[in-house]
Formats: sequence, structure tokens, C-alpha cells
Amino acid sequence: MSDVVVVESPAKAKTIEKYLGRDFTVLASFGHVRDLEEKDGAVLPDQDFAMVWGKDPRGEQQVAKIAGALKGAKRLFLATDPDREGEAISWHVKDMLAARGALRGKDVQRITFNEITKRAVQYAVAHPRELDVPLIDAYLARRALDYLVGYTLSPVLWRKLPGSRSAGRVQSVALRLICEREAEIEAFKPREYWTVEARFATPAGAPFSARLTHLDGKKLDQFDLPDEPSAQRAVAAIMAGRFSVASVEKKRVRRNPPPPFMTSTLQMEASRKLGMGAQAAMRAAQQLYEAGHITYMRTDGVTMAREAVAAIRDHVKSAFGGDYLPAAPREYVSKAKNAQEAHEAIRPTDVTRTPESLVGELEGAQARLYELVWKRAVASQMANAELDQTAIDIDDAAGRARLRATGSVVAFDGFLKLYREDEDDRAADARAGIATGSAEDEDSRILPPMRDKDPLKRGEVTPSQHFTQPPPRYSEATLVKRLEELGIGRPSTYASILQRLQDLKYVTLEKRRFIAQDLGRMVTTFLVRFFERYVNTGFTSAMEEQLDEISEGHIEWRAVMRAFWEEFSKAVEATKDLMIRDVIDALDEDLGPHVFPDRGDGSDPRLCPKCGSGRLGLRLGKGGAFIGCSNYPECRYTRPFGVGGEDQEKGGGEQELGTDPATGLPVTLRRGPYGLYVQLGEPGVDAKGKPTKPPRTSLPNGMNPESLTLERALGLLSLPRPIGIDPETGEEITAGLGRFGPYVRCGSIFKSLDRDDDVLTIGINRAVALLADARSRVRELGAHPKDGQPVAIKKGRFGPYAQHGKTIANLPRGVEMEAITLAEAVTLLAEKGKVLAPRGAKGRNGKARPAAAAPATPAKTVAKKAPAKKAAARKPAATAPARKPAAKAPARKPAAAKPAKAAGPKAAASKASVAKKPAAKKPAAKAKAKR
Repeated sequence: MSDVVVVESPAKAKTIEKYLGRDFTVLASFGHVRDLEEKDGAVLPDQDFAMVWGKDPRGEQQVAKIAGALKGAKRLFLATDPDREGEAISWHVKDMLAARGALRGKDVQRITFNEITKRAVQYAVAHPRELDVPLIDAYLARRALDYLVGYTLSPVLWRKLPGSRSAGRVQSVALRLICEREAEIEAFKPREYWTVEARFATPAGAPFSARLTHLDGKKLDQFDLPDEPSAQRAVAAIMAGRFSVASVEKKRVRRNPPPPFMTSTLQMEASRKLGMGAQAAMRAAQQLYEAGHITYMRTDGVTMAREAVAAIRDHVKSAFGGDYLPAAPREYVSKAKNAQEAHEAIRPTDVTRTPESLVGELEGAQARLYELVWKRAVASQMANAELDQTAIDIDDAAGRARLRATGSVVAFDGFLKLYREDEDDRAADARAGIATGSAEDEDSRILPPMRDKDPLKRGEVTPSQHFTQPPPRYSEATLVKRLEELGIGRPSTYASILQRLQDLKYVTLEKRRFIAQDLGRMVTTFLVRFFERYVNTGFTSAMEEQLDEISEGHIEWRAVMRAFWEEFSKAVEATKDLMIRDVIDALDEDLGPHVFPDRGDGSDPRLCPKCGSGRLGLRLGKGGAFIGCSNYPECRYTRPFGVGGEDQEKGGGEQELGTDPATGLPVTLRRGPYGLYVQLGEPGVDAKGKPTKPPRTSLPNGMNPESLTLERALGLLSLPRPIGIDPETGEEITAGLGRFGPYVRCGSIFKSLDRDDDVLTIGINRAVALLADARSRVRELGAHPKDGQPVAIKKGRFGPYAQHGKTIANLPRGVEMEAITLAEAVTLLAEKGKVLAPRGAKGRNGKARPAAAAPATPAKTVAKKAPAKKAAARKPAATAPARKPAAKAPARKPAAAKPAKAAGPKAAASKASVAKKPAAKKPAAKAKAKR
């Protein structure tokens, strides 16, 4: 009779099962086993924020497996991750098992471990605890907050700002930071200044350079040489002088090693040093954690276990010598707002497993990330680095000019022997094409030996022109750092937030920098104008502090939700009477400088180029924003909002990319009803007088129109393009663009490209690998005996199926796709085949929509479904931990029973419309009560 242990992932389950032995059965929950229903009304403020949990098929399946394993067990150990989400998963699993009656007579315990090692796992099993109710409450509050903001704000955006997609509690604040930085860059006015540098040589002939710091007895500030004439006067003063060393100043400085990684700093360094995105870094870290190589990777603490510190110090002494070991262990404290110091830093579970020793075991991203984690953790317990800094002042004998040379020498490398943060960062920026300052380069120069009053021989004098630079755009690293400084979000949320902003097309990531897109700027402007409090960094940070107080058991989570909802619902209600005209005026005012930048020639950037008298302004249509003339309908000039620029104004909504060298025709970027596309030439007529369409093709998802070149546009127009010959079939492989995006094709086999694949550059090896994966999902059986068309077995979302033309039939349950013959498939298609509906003609259930439906049919369908809704509404009784009295549950039944009255055709139609477009005014339960 074995005990049951529940973890989150199957990889972790395999590792832990090896440590615990045959007396334990270890099963995976595969993450969350359930979540809020994906529709309006899943969180009910009028029922004290009760929650309706939806059924997840995979979650139900895993819970059923756990329930089956518990039949012969005495104890259940909930061993999900040691954070808020892990505690929530354990609570969900326990609640669902209790609902099945699988926990009668079972001892349920919660165990956690920060590292997946035999010692840590066995210690956790020997020291179980109860579920942490305050931590679960904090999860419920966070989930309810995110749901209510998303499902209440997003419909407001859809109605008042066509073309927008969604809003979120933390997502919108992160977007605001990116957009405000973009506005700062656009508003920035560069200012010119000059510096003067001279080359010198010591009496021994050693060369070095120095920069002018004083002129005519005055210390120079940054803008004291504002133009070339003033710089040339400074050059003349230096050329006329005789120079010698005025003073030599030396001092020793110490540099401390950085602390071990927490989640945010790991994401920052992985981005800077390895070029890995936040999600890629967390995916590799998760794999390393589950394999037992590193400690838990979602943490905001920088402390390390005492035994880990002792092991690292022993390794430092043996590997580098006693000089590299500080006298006492180093202790670190997180500077992050609301840091949970109980969480340990990210470190190797066994410091003796060096990156070199794992070369055969770890590859790719995992190997590179492990090396980063290992080096940072070990360096954090090494001695300080010591540098000798030297500053030499050089004076003119006439007293007109003074110059300074600076440099430094590493006296003792200390932790720099293992981990050099600044140099690696500058190298990574250089690889990405990001400019870096020169001040640190000057400080790191080595100067030749000099003494006071040594005469110097002057060489070349060089004036240099500079311009002040705007603040840099956020990278993944700097945005994570900023969110962390503000106390917004949590380590586990950063990666998904940054990816979500890109998926929504609110921002793009180019050269490791976020660029705010016009859609994102519109959404931010709207939210700042009408919901400023809820996209304010101070408010969001304060909410995070309240969530932390809930997790510590200091405040009750429903009280926090009541206070939030009271104000938030009023703000949403206030937008009910908001006119689209008000939204347009607000957007036009705030985005005017961005959409209509000053041309610098005194002309009005808003003057209509077509009629010459109208004023251009922002307009909103069903497809989103565009620029239109105030003289509409007399003047119908429009241009897209978002592709922008003077070139587009000339073409009335198009941007010329260049001329095709083969045909001499212009290549243009245009916006159509289905998005951006490139076009070669213009429409014309053939010899018979019939109109002809020019070649054109859509831009693939993820391709940035602002960086589109003529060469890439011509490449898109030439698709499909041949890649090579398939070594397996001898057929040609081509790459092209289809309904569902870029793909590779060989014969009748298609495979969509991954996000990182480029349809214009994908090579034969990658194409063959993709097609091999596609072939594993398709089995050609042969020609149909009636018409000769191919019959195939394919893997689908709901299992294998047979297909002949547009007719498909699911294979019987339990029949593998490799087992069926052509004759059996033909029979199956004849008996159970269904014809695929034409594109755009599918109903809610995937069936072909009839031309005119009888009014009684939808009414019957809804009437039958009403009791199911009633049953689902009773679920809120199981949303909170067991400390809430069960007597309150019956009080929720009347509200849940309301939908059962909607049995007639009118009620059915009303209910269907509500399901399609979530209401933004009130929660669903309250709206039904009013009806």
C-alpha cells in the first residue's frame, strides 16, 4: 500500500519517484487542473466574490488518475511548487478530490522543497504541513482582480476603441511604461556639444591620450563648447601650449560581487549575456529545476541555505585558493519591493557539478543558463576585486588649458576571475548593435608610469562632435528591472506579460528593445484618459502590497476586493455614456504630435494634401483607427494610422519601398481590409480591355512593416520559392504563404513554420525536419476507388480521422491510424462521413449554418441547456478555503436559479447575445436578476 505524491510536471515526477522508492506513487497534475470559466460571470461580486470554476478535460483526467491511485493509499502528499501558484494548485487538487469523495479516511499533507535532491525531498516528506490558507486567499484575490479587470475593461475597449484587443491589471501598466518611453524619445530634442582630446607621450616615449577639462582658468561643463568654432578655439589654445604633468593621483577601490540570482535578475542577465527572452530563460530554468540541477527558479529572495554557502566556500578555496575566499560568508538582502525573503535564491543544487562536468548531460540553452547560474552563485561568495585607479592632470605652462587622463589597473581580480558583469554586458550590447558609452572604457585604460612635473610631448589634437541621446527604449531586462523597482507584478508573471504584449501586437521586440506600436499607444492613451487610476504605477504597486498582506494573513481578501470593486465598477459605469467623438478627440489631442510630427519647414502637418483646405485628424472605423480629412464627404482622402510617414501621404495611404530592378515597376507597402500587404505596380487592363490585378502578398504575422526593405518585399512577392529536393521522396520542397501563415510544402504535405522560422530564408535541413514531423501526422492510404482522389488518415485535435476530399470521418475509439486499411477507410467515409462546411459558414458547433433557422430550434436548445447552467452556478461554494462557514452556500442558490426561467425564444436569443459579447457594466448574476 503506497502513499501518493502529487507534483506539477511529469519530468519532476520521474525524478522524485527515483528518490522516494516503491513505497510512493508520484503523479503529475500537469500544472493547474482548473481555472475560472472563460466567460463573463465567473467572478460574482454580488455573491461576495464567489467564483465559478470551469472544467478542464486534462485536469479532470489527471484528478481521476490521482483518485484511482488513492484507493489503496493512506496518505496524500501535495508537493506542487513552493509559491503562491503551487499552493493554489494543491488546493484545487484537494478540493476536486474531495468533491469525488476520494479523500475519505486519507491523511492529506502539504510538502515543499526548494530543490529536487534526494535529501531535500526526503526531508520534506518527513516534515509535512497543512495548506497555507492565507497564501491561497492571496491567489484567489489576485485571480479575481485580474479576471474582473480583464473581463470588464476589455469590453469597454472593444466598444469605445475599435481595433483594440484587451487590457489587464499589470499588462496595461507595463504597456504604459513602454509607450511613455516612446513618447519621451519622440519629444527629445538633441543638443550639440563638443569635446577635445589630445595625444601625449611621456619622456620614455609611451603614448596616451587626455581630455580637455579646463580652458582659460574655467572648468568646462558639458555644453561649454556648443559648436565647432568654440571647439577650434580650444584646439588652438592646446596647440600653442607646452605641457607637463601637474599631479598624479592614485587610489585603490574595491568592487563587491553581485548577489546570486533571483527570477528578475536571472531574466535580465539571460537577456543581456545570452540573448534569451524572458520566456525562453524561464523554460530552460524550469527544465534545470525539474532535473535537479538548480533550486526553484521563481523567487524574489537572494539568500542561500547555510549548507549551500558552506559548500560554495569550500569549492572556492579548493578551486581558486584561500586568497579568493572572504573571511566570513557573504549575506545578501533583496532590494526588491515586498520581497519574500523566505524564498531562497537561484543556485546550483550541487556546486561540485561544474558546467564543464555536465557537458554531455546539458546542451543548448540549458547548458548556457546553468553556467550563468553556477558562476553567479559561486562568485557571490568570492573575495572583492581590487583596482588601482589613476588620474593624471596635465597643465599648460601658460595656464590656459588643463587636461586629464584616467585609467585603472586590476590589482587583484577576486570574483572577476569567474564572473565579469560589465564587460560581458558591453559585449552583448555591441553584438546587438546598441551604442554604449565611453566613460567606462576610459576608466579601464592602463596609463604609462608618470611623475609630477614630467615634461610631455604633445601630439595630435582632435575635436569631436557629440549630441545628447534620448533615453533608451526598454529591453526585456530593463523593463523587468523597472517593474521590479516599482513593485508591480511578481517574478512568475513577468515572462508571460512581456509575451502577451507582443502577441497582442501592442509592442514589437527589435534588437532586444521594445518598440511601442500605434495600437498599443492608442490603448494606453484611452486607458490613461478614462481609467488613469487603474494604469497608475502607484495604484498597481499598492495593490501588490495588499496582496502580500493577504498572503501574510494580515487582511481578509474579500475586504480588499470589496474596496476595489466599489470604485472600479463606478469608473466603468461612468464610461457608459462616453461618446465615440469624445474618444476620438482625446486620442487626436494626445497622439497628435506622434501622428503629425513637425516637418521643420513651417508647413502645417495636418493640412490635407488632396483638397488643400481640410484638416487631417484621427478617425475610428470598424477596422480600427485611420487618418481622414475634415472636409469629408467632399474630400475622401484617408491614409492608414500606423504605417505613417511623408511617403504615405504622397500616395494617399501607401509607402513606396523602391523599384523592382527586373520589371522597373514600383514596389509599395499598403494597408487593406485584411491588414498590410506589398504590391508590385498598379492595376491595369489587358489586350481585351479587362482589368488586371497587380501581384500582391500579405505581410506574415510578426514581420515589422517599419523594417521592411525592398529586398524582403520582392522576396515575399516571389513566393512560393523552391528550397530544394526532399531526400526521402525526390520531390521539390517549396516555402510560401497561405491562409494560416508561412509554410513549407512537399507534394500534398504541408507544415506551418514556427515563430522563429523565416519563410524567405528557411533552408533545406530545417524544411526536411518540419516535413518529417508533418508526415508523422498524415498517412496516405491510396486513391479512392470511385474518383481516384487520395484517401488519408490524419491526426486531428480530437483524434485520428479519415479524409477524402472535403469529406471526413473520425476513426472509432481505440483504432490507431496505422491499423486502418484503404477499404476500411472508404467504408467508414461512406457510412459516417461529414462534409466540411465552407469557410465562414460554420455555426457555433462547427456545423454548416442553415440559410434560415426556425425560431423554435434555438429556443429548445437553450431551454435544454438551462439546467446545466444552474448546476454550474452552484460551484462557488467550493471557491474559498475551508475556514468559511458552509451555511452561506444555500443563500447563493436563488441567484443561480434565475437563468432557468429563460425558456422562450426571446429569452434564448437574449442569452445567446450575452454569451457572445461579455457585458462590461455589471457581473452576469446581477444583470440576470434585473431581468
